[in-house]
Amino acid sequence: MALSDTQLERYARHIVLKEIGGPGQQKLLKARVLIVGAGGLGSPCLIYLAAAGVGTIGIIDNDEVSLSNLQRQIAHGTADVGRAKTESAAQAARRINPDVRVIEHRVRLTAANALDIISQYDIVADGCDNFATRFLVNDACYFARVPLVSAAVGQFEGQVATFRAFERDADGKPKPNYRDFIGETPAPGSVPTCEEAGVLGALTGVVGSLQTLEVIKEITGAGESLAGKLLIYDALDTRFRTLTLKWDPKNALTGETPTITDLSGHA
Repeated sequence: MALSDTQLERYARHIVLKEIGGPGQQKLLKARVLIVGAGGLGSPCLIYLAAAGVGTIGIIDNDEVSLSNLQRQIAHGTADVGRAKTESAAQAARRINPDVRVIEHRVRLTAANALDIISQYDIVADGCDNFATRFLVNDACYFARVPLVSAAVGQFEGQVATFRAFERDADGKPKPNYRDFIGETPAPGSVPTCEEAGVLGALTGVVGSLQTLEVIKEITGAGESLAGKLLIYDALDTRFRTLTLKWDPKNALTGETPTITDLSGHA
């Protein structure tokens, strides 16, 4: 697929990067990325993926824009309050780049639809705000053999990780997944939500942008994948840490005796 003159100009700053170049840009234009959640993390992810020229972007969210969202969810504006988030986000992406095809999934991700939706995409960027959905997305990506770039924030700290658990490492062991990081869903109320604890709006922009960068790296093959690692950003101390994740033989999904063989255990 040859780039048009307009595309050569639009993506010129990518094309001159030897790690991306014309071939990398063509990969982006052919890529299909699903964003889970059109909120604080999904907003910058959507905007930068659209600007980067990702050909197809899916957005799944069944919520509507509220006034309290606007402190951090930059894909939406004041005039969008009360509007479906997928609709508002899709309009924002199309405004940035007409090359982008946006697919709205105005539903809640469930065990019944997760595999069908996720299987339509090459990679998933999860920016949801609850543990139940994170585990569902993790398990569905494993069964669909789709790479997952997961991000989360809380107050002044954020984290990003890439999971390719359907692959094996040099030792023949499964690569880590979210269940190797968080063994099981925390008890309700044990971890305060952003609504309860608060979150710095600009933090979601930093972490969502880092998440987007990892998605672009996975698509183009540029640099070193974050798979098997966890990147943690502390905004108050302006500090980054990278931790190595390890496969847990007792992991219910990919362990030596897995007990999760489908999505039926998810609500």
